[in-house]
Amino acid sequence: MYNKVEICGVNTAKLKVLSNEEKLELLKKAKAGDKQAREDLINGNLRLVLSVIQSFQNRGENPDDLFQVGCIGLIKAVDNFDMNLDVKFSTYAVPMILGEVRRYLRDNNMVRVSRSLRDLAYKALQAKEKLSVSLSREPTVEEIANEIGETPQNVTNALDAIVDPVSLYDPVYSDSGDSIYVLDQISDTTCTDETWLNNIAISEAIKKLGERERRILLLRFYSGKTQTEVSEEIGISQAQVSRLEKHALEKIKKQM
Repeated sequence: MYNKVEICGVNTAKLKVLSNEEKLELLKKAKAGDKQAREDLINGNLRLVLSVIQSFQNRGENPDDLFQVGCIGLIKAVDNFDMNLDVKFSTYAVPMILGEVRRYLRDNNMVRVSRSLRDLAYKALQAKEKLSVSLSREPTVEEIANEIGETPQNVTNALDAIVDPVSLYDPVYSDSGDSIYVLDQISDTTCTDETWLNNIAISEAIKKLGERERRILLLRFYSGKTQTEVSEEIGISQAQVSRLEKHALEKIKKQM
């Protein structure tokens, strides 16, 4: 759907492509207050927006909406770009466009995150973009935390909170049509084959107990009652409950 001719009424086949020299010239004029140059610069980089939103084609979002949001990121990049930086405009603009689209997707996510946590996350992301340019590398969590005056733990929690949910059926690897999904990478240490077999063995062993012994074990270990509570319910002494319980457990151990 992202390859259609028109997005937001814009004929994508006729989008302008500016050379680096043209971009620099328009940037100089735009910084000097030339509104027409600013508009020409924005229109001349719409293909950049189009290329960025293609990475979100499997999100089920309306491409027109994403394109408009991406254009907001492009406009911010035009207005905030520092020509003194030894960086190409596209290198600076792409993270800005990406950030704006991701922010839109997070704000429209079904999973709600508190406003304060979301604001901290956005602040951290802005600091990350800024540091990425100045350091020419990906900043660490500690560097981001120092930049915004927060603890690394708070920054990590905020960034984790706004991460998009992942479906268990999202493919993580594909080879010759055979895909490995997120579900395939999840292990359960509590429900192993050994635990499963033991549970079956215990269930079968309990079935072979007498009615009173079986009831005592069910009340004690499945209902969580004390021996005193069991004795009151069954109508025997606590000592008898203790003796019958011990005898029943010994029977189960022998059968297993």
